[in-house]
Amino acid sequence: MNETSVARAIAGWPPAAAGEIEWLRELADDDGLTGFMPPALPDAAWVLHSMYEHELGPTGMSYVAYQRAVLNGGGPEIISGLDPADVFGGTVGEPHGPRWRRLLWAELSRRTGDPVAPEGHLPCYRSFPSLREPSARPVGITGPSEGCLDRTDWDRLIEILIEHSPQGAETNCLAYYSPLLQGAADFDTVHVRAGVLADAKELYDHPEEDNWTPSNLWAQDRSWVLCTDYDLWATKVAGPAPLVEALVADMEIEALRLPWAD
Repeated sequence: MNETSVARAIAGWPPAAAGEIEWLRELADDDGLTGFMPPALPDAAWVLHSMYEHELGPTGMSYVAYQRAVLNGGGPEIISGLDPADVFGGTVGEPHGPRWRRLLWAELSRRTGDPVAPEGHLPCYRSFPSLREPSARPVGITGPSEGCLDRTDWDRLIEILIEHSPQGAETNCLAYYSPLLQGAADFDTVHVRAGVLADAKELYDHPEEDNWTPSNLWAQDRSWVLCTDYDLWATKVAGPAPLVEALVADMEIEALRLPWAD
């Protein structure tokens, strides 16, 4: 964590009034426990949270079995060349080390035959059923972060929002954090912060938010809003069609429209 980023996050994103979320509550017709899911405004796309694949590729052993073997003293040669620290050393939202490459959902879909998003369903732990349950996911492929964008995708998303907001980097924004991100002891406190898009990347390093991306980030003029639901593997961005088209066409993040989820 960069000290400059931490300082900018603290200074640039002070607490805002809890009442700022009331329009989201009405818009989503929900309590926001996992995040306020917006309808299309008038369009929407889903940014798929990144997966990564080890250079050795997937193995025949699940993460659960591998972890159990490591805890029982099996050591790094349970799978030749795969160090347990390299497998279990990541943190929520942070890409793995240099031996890992990004694995696109579209690529995994072609490989497994599973649809990227089955019609009527949202991207979540039920995606890619051919890989079995998440606990049995083969070692060598990481699941997407649940309820949090990784830093690379977050940074690129902010850049696209800047490009498609009338006030650009100076767009006033608000960020809401689900109480689930704060722990049960903080369920009665509404976490809302105010800032500008120019400083939004620094939210990743805000020491009071534990490196989670916001459950909701929206422009103060309400022209667009994003939701990273606590239980999902994708972030919905609702806003004008040019913004959504830019997301879907971008080469650095993976996004798609889900008509049944507008």
